[in-house]
Amino acid sequence: PSRSFHGNTRLLTSQIISYYESINQCKKELPEYFNFASDVLDEWARLEKDGRKAANPAFWWVSDEGEEVKWSFEELGSLSRKAANALSEGCALQRGDRVIAVLPRVPEWWLLSVACMRAGIVFIPGTSQLTAKDISYRLQASKAKCIITNDTLAAALESVLPSSQFLKSKLIVGRGSRDGWLNLKELL
Repeated sequence: PSRSFHGNTRLLTSQIISYYESINQCKKELPEYFNFASDVLDEWARLEKDGRKAANPAFWWVSDEGEEVKWSFEELGSLSRKAANALSEGCALQRGDRVIAVLPRVPEWWLLSVACMRAGIVFIPGTSQLTAKDISYRLQASKAKCIITNDTLAAALESVLPSSQFLKSKLIVGRGSRDGWLNLKELL
C-alpha cells in the first residue's frame, strides 16, 4: 500500500519500475521536449490555483538561526521566471550557456537551479569549499559564461576570474555589492 504525504499518494517501488518498463517498451509516449520548470512546476501551480491540489509549500528552507523561507508552487514558478529573465537579460545568457554557482545552500541556490532549467541554461553547482585552482579549472573546462556566488565568497574568487576567457558576467546573491558584479536581488 502507498502512504499519503502532504495529500499526495506516493508510488511504490514496483509502480515506479512498472512505469519505467512501460516507457522502455514504448507503451508510454514521451514528450519530444521536457522542461521540469514548465512541465511539472507550472502544472502543479495551476492545479493548486484551480483548487485541484492542496496548497503545500513547493519549497521550505530553514536556516541554522531558524529563519524560514516558504514558497508555494505558484511563487516558485513566478520567482524562477523572474530569475530566468535576469539570467537571460541581465547576464546576457542564452539557451545552452553554462553558469557555475559557488554558493552555500541558500534559497537562491534552488531558485537559480530551477531558473536555469526554465531558460535552458546549464547549471553547474559548486561547493564553497572549492579552491581557486578548482574554480579556475571548472571555468575553463566548462566554458562558463557566468559565475554566481555570494558577497563573502566573491573576494576569494576574483583572483581567478581574469584568466577565464569565456566569462561574461558575475552575479552576487545577497545584500552586498561589488564593483563589476551584478546583484540578483536588484535584477529580480
